[in-house]
Amino acid sequence: MTTANKLTLLRMALIPVFLGVLYAGFPGSSYAALAVFVAASLTDFLDGYIARHYNQITNFGKFMDPLADKVLVMAAMCWFVEVRQMPGWALAVVLLREFAVSGMRLVAVEQGRVIAAAWSGKIKTASTMVCLCLMMLPIPAFLNAVCIGVIVATTVYSGVEYFVKNRDVFKNAA
Repeated sequence: MTTANKLTLLRMALIPVFLGVLYAGFPGSSYAALAVFVAASLTDFLDGYIARHYNQITNFGKFMDPLADKVLVMAAMCWFVEVRQMPGWALAVVLLREFAVSGMRLVAVEQGRVIAAAWSGKIKTASTMVCLCLMMLPIPAFLNAVCIGVIVATTVYSGVEYFVKNRDVFKNAA
């Protein structure tokens, strides 16, 4: 197993730790959860760098890396919805985009085509992770709202870009 793949597995293993710390509710648990979330988020950037730099790109990594990102982000967002720090519709927008892009990729695979991650998707992931980190801190309501706006805007933009750039996938599927 490559180093990059081990980092992806570490990120997956940190997700229940992150949630456990959040729900534990001990004094300072939000800061401890933030530390776990930051560590998990950093493995995303590190495993991508290692995979590309040392040519450790594997089928396992192509599948598990984006899945680990999605599960980490969705876990945090579900918690924010539960504690009423994020509206459910914002989570729904993110879920819809993820399912739609994943579905488009499946249709493309059926055609023997791979849709690579776009820069807008990478920016979406990075900005979402930064915003979620900020939201774990005691920030004013307006900054929380800005973070939600950034998450929704980058999610919608990247989703639209994927569909516009790859609209021919559906023409060939009909």
